[in-house]
Amino acid sequence: MNTPDDSPPDDGAGKARPEKGKPSQSPPLAPIELHVDQATILAYAQITGDFNPIHIDPAFAATTPMGRVIAHGMLSANLILQAIARSLGNSLASTCELDIRFVRPVFVDDRVQAGGQPDPEQPDCYQVWVRKHDGSAVIEGTARFSTSNPSSDGG
Repeated sequence: MNTPDDSPPDDGAGKARPEKGKPSQSPPLAPIELHVDQATILAYAQITGDFNPIHIDPAFAATTPMGRVIAHGMLSANLILQAIARSLGNSLASTCELDIRFVRPVFVDDRVQAGGQPDPEQPDCYQVWVRKHDGSAVIEGTARFSTSNPSSDGG
């Protein structure tokens, strides 16, 4: 029988959250999906101030080795952070250190999904990824979490 002292904290939706600093005891990350269209890429450029023509100018992008517009790499990487926050909570997500590799570009009209699973050999680590709808990798890597509690003031 669980007592209030030994039960995991509730996530507000009636589901138990994993203990802070214990991602290896957690379930896989809830997937985050995105259809990457030109409007999404332009919105990301506005938010970040990154107006590199490879992302926003189809005529320019056609002259590059990619041959067409590509999404910002960090647009896809942010999906990993969203999956972590949704699955493990913002507090644990704020202690996350990503070690990722950009494997291939994301083009306009690609559908991508971010996810991850606990690394069975590293208790403070998740294997994370972003994949296209066909399963091909866009980003691969790890997310490591600090085992110390972050300060509540963000500092």
